[in-house]
Amino acid sequence: MNRQSPLIPDTLRTLMAEIGPKWGTSVQAHVKLMVQEFSKLLANAPKLGRVSKNIAYGDHARQVLDLYQPEGLDPKQAAPILMFVHGGAFVDGDKDRTSEVYSNVLWYFARHGVIGVNVEFRLAPEFKYPSGTQDIAAAVAWVRAHAASWGGDPDRIYLMGHSAGATHAGHYAGDAKFQPAEGSGLAGLIVVSGRVRAENGPENPNASRVEAYYGTDTDLMAQGSPVTHARPGGGLAGLPVMIAVAEYENPLIDVHCAELFNELSITQRRSPRFVWMAGHNHTSIVSHMNTAEEVLGQNILEFISTGR
Repeated sequence: MNRQSPLIPDTLRTLMAEIGPKWGTSVQAHVKLMVQEFSKLLANAPKLGRVSKNIAYGDHARQVLDLYQPEGLDPKQAAPILMFVHGGAFVDGDKDRTSEVYSNVLWYFARHGVIGVNVEFRLAPEFKYPSGTQDIAAAVAWVRAHAASWGGDPDRIYLMGHSAGATHAGHYAGDAKFQPAEGSGLAGLIVVSGRVRAENGPENPNASRVEAYYGTDTDLMAQGSPVTHARPGGGLAGLPVMIAVAEYENPLIDVHCAELFNELSITQRRSPRFVWMAGHNHTSIVSHMNTAEEVLGQNILEFISTGR
């Protein structure tokens, strides 16, 4: 088994630099290209531990998750858990975008002693708001109920979402209407290139996809936006939150993540951990994980360790 993470080659860095400044002109094509190139690279990445695939947490075919268990867990010390929710602009995406992406995220954390959970959820337009939030609620409840049976700590569950996955994750973490009476059950939220403000404005190349999930009611979009719940009295106000964005994002995603940072800073009276990934784009920010570049990964591990 390979235990050495691969370096991102200069040819791929050059490609990222070329498409970065024009990322927003053809988002779906650029996403496809990055997934393709990083899948090739990740084929040589370490995959240490074991995975159990497609465990049901609900009745629908997409209400499933994969469990990544690290090697050599201390039976006397329950391990932290990271739940990952993929993106796809509400209408697309899978927990296994390819055989390498997004499992790379969970393999990275598994080899650092963190139990990983890769979460699938139902998609629009068949399933509209708030189905994604409801699915995350059900998945968190399942993980809390079963964590101890595989050496996990139900009191140290960290929820990580990318793109639209961060919308669902952040909305669940912030809106008490979707949580059990005792609260979200989360130790922290990690937002990576998240659509934390749902909107269908002309600058958003995925506006029609946002509407496929929310419809055109802007009040409903606001209700389902994590940034709304970062204000005083919202569920994110008392929760540790980490935010990461790429240098080259889908239009306005970095702006709205900065808005979330600002709202949390005001509400919590201290700034949350914020990581700006130079040279990266909306897709490479997650697709590069489990390579030799560990800036984001190490920041997340520190966040899990310290709670901020």
